[in-house]
Amino acid sequence: MEKIAVIGGGNLGVAVTEGMLKTGMAPQSIHVTRRRVHYLKPLEEKGVNVGSDNAAAVKDADLIILAVKPKQAETILEEVGHLFTSNQILVSLVTGVSLEHMENVWKIPSICFRAMPNTAVELQESITCISHQSTTAENVEMVENLFKALGPVLIIQDDMMAAATVLGACGIAFALRFIRAAQQGGIEIGFNAENALKIAAQTVKGAAELVLQNGNHPEQEIDKVTTPQGVTISGLNTMEHQGFSSALIQGVLTSYNKIKS
Repeated sequence: MEKIAVIGGGNLGVAVTEGMLKTGMAPQSIHVTRRRVHYLKPLEEKGVNVGSDNAAAVKDADLIILAVKPKQAETILEEVGHLFTSNQILVSLVTGVSLEHMENVWKIPSICFRAMPNTAVELQESITCISHQSTTAENVEMVENLFKALGPVLIIQDDMMAAATVLGACGIAFALRFIRAAQQGGIEIGFNAENALKIAAQTVKGAAELVLQNGNHPEQEIDKVTTPQGVTISGLNTMEHQGFSSALIQGVLTSYNKIKS
């Protein structure tokens, strides 16, 4: 892989670019576009090619990452769709647009993949779900390796990509809202805002590592810290009485129904 174009230098496009730079990728091999180019100044200062000319970026790329909203994607493809070639690989991060739509409606001749990372990709800590249809093992390995450098990767069926978007991409916002709430609780019981946030964030990070590294179900780890008539079980039961788990599940379902509508 020689040159990568990131069409759409918004939050996710920039996060992916920052993550690629952290892997040691040469900045001059990346071209990021955005209509308001001044927002890309930090990338430009790192040596990344930036601009507003999507056509120039597409023509020069071996692999194209399309990181825009669905309505923007249609406009951009009307502008530069005729420039795509069968020798290029297109990785779409566009929410809610299937591979079938990309190939049959948008008529993209390039080798098409879909990928759904989250914004932790900037720190190489994303979970990225990838789907594809008919392509070679070599191309799959190339795209998989690109995102493996940015965090764990799961290859899934394309019809599961909406669910992956909610659980992995929306999910980071759900986790951050928990951290924020825990921080606020910490302030209530006496910590200043800075220390409360540090404790809450590191605790969530540690909890995630217990599940990922030990391979245990969350309830197994919960059982280790809940004792009869203890403070932990008292807090947990109060949260459940207030609908903690139910609210989270309903939030996931609401986001899923929204993306499927």
